[in-house]
Amino acid sequence: MFESVEIGHQTPKEEFEKLEPQLRADLLDAQFDLREQAPFSVVILINGVDGAGKGETVNLLNEWMDPRHIETQAFDSPTSEEAERPYMWRFWRALPPKGKIGVMFGNWYTDPIQERVEKLTKKAELDQHLDDIVRFESMLVREGVLLLKLWFHLPKAGQKTRLEALEKDPRTRWRVTELDWHYYKLYDRFREVAEHVLRRTSTGEAPWQLVDGSDPRYRALFVARALLDALRRRLDAASHHWEPRQTAPALPPVLDGQNLLNTLVLDQPLSKKDYNIQLEELQGRLAMLVRDKAFAARSLVLVFEGHDAAGKGGAIRRVTAALDARRYRIVPIAAPTDEELAKPYLWRFWRQLPRRGRVLIFDRSWYGRVLVERVEGYCSPADWMRAYAEINDFEDEIIAAGGIVVKFWLAISADIQLERFKEREAEPHKRFKITEEDWRNRDKWGEYERAVCDMIDRTSTENAAWTLVEANNKYYARIKVLQTLCDRIEAALKK
Repeated sequence: MFESVEIGHQTPKEEFEKLEPQLRADLLDAQFDLREQAPFSVVILINGVDGAGKGETVNLLNEWMDPRHIETQAFDSPTSEEAERPYMWRFWRALPPKGKIGVMFGNWYTDPIQERVEKLTKKAELDQHLDDIVRFESMLVREGVLLLKLWFHLPKAGQKTRLEALEKDPRTRWRVTELDWHYYKLYDRFREVAEHVLRRTSTGEAPWQLVDGSDPRYRALFVARALLDALRRRLDAASHHWEPRQTAPALPPVLDGQNLLNTLVLDQPLSKKDYNIQLEELQGRLAMLVRDKAFAARSLVLVFEGHDAAGKGGAIRRVTAALDARRYRIVPIAAPTDEELAKPYLWRFWRQLPRRGRVLIFDRSWYGRVLVERVEGYCSPADWMRAYAEINDFEDEIIAAGGIVVKFWLAISADIQLERFKEREAEPHKRFKITEEDWRNRDKWGEYERAVCDMIDRTSTENAAWTLVEANNKYYARIKVLQTLCDRIEAALKK
């Protein structure tokens, strides 16, 4: 697949000098429009053969454009902080906001390719990783990111010539390392693996563009034009309010009126005396589990969702009472901030993920997209329909990195909710807990119930199953949460 970039493309100096001024002006204009309109962000992936001019080309883009609005990231070996989180965590954190351009060296393609070239992984493992990448990139594109993937190429002889020239010049000698020559010796295998990777991951949503790196002038013009063309097409689409065509088939209706929630027996008996006995026992058990040496290699992510006034806060307090305050965080999720709205939807959750040995508790979570955003019409059916798979991928990545994901839905009846709402209004110290939005949500009880059932059906996986908690009796609900949590941690630590 590299034949077309191995024929030796060249641009004469006179032609380059003729085209450069207008191209620079057009790039600056497009960047200004991007910054002023801020309808999307741009991510440029820089990959390819060592010595093919990747760094020089990015430096030139920074020279031709406004570098204050270009965020260049170079990822090396993971730091200790990065190594304690899922593989994609550091890339998620580096995603630029709307209106800006992010350039990524050493991105999510680098390690899978190098590990396969070095025979540290098998082809099946590489293909699994590539499938994950394709889904991730599809999500970015559907979230509005303009993704430009550039592969800089040189034939083997050209790479050798380039490395020797850099090494010979005292000003550039520092740029050539033993590792560069090591990869040169593996060139044939690198090319084979790269061809496979590019074929598997060049999609209609995010195609690869191959850059002939043999001539610096041709290379610069090619990349600048590719970026300009992509920016202009997207800006033009945004100015006409054109959206990618996305359709989502309707989910099948429930024919007999029965579902997971309305068939739950919500009134479960448990006396206060028995509650206090079991509470002390389970909190002690939980405390010992998170102090276990084996837990130091894991992390714990808890998700609490449920009806308004179902007792999520009370259940969370009973969990945290057993934990060292230095080892856990509670993240309450409300409407996204301007900073969060400028990034892909899952960004604000990725950035919070805990290190090993820590506990993170979400009071509401990423499931807002398939619940409140679905019911209230804050996103399109296509957006919340694709969110199920994106959420499953997200949780799978947490688990693959050693995390334990435990998810609770606290369910109460409409009558009990009304009773608790009135109690909150009557008590001054609880009045802040009840809002006009809570009352409005009661009017859409049936729609939320349907959304919850669809959510559970589509995101209760073998590794991150939902636990439905019958919560009319708060005592019972808190004990079930603690019991389930202890059981799940014990099972994970035994693996």
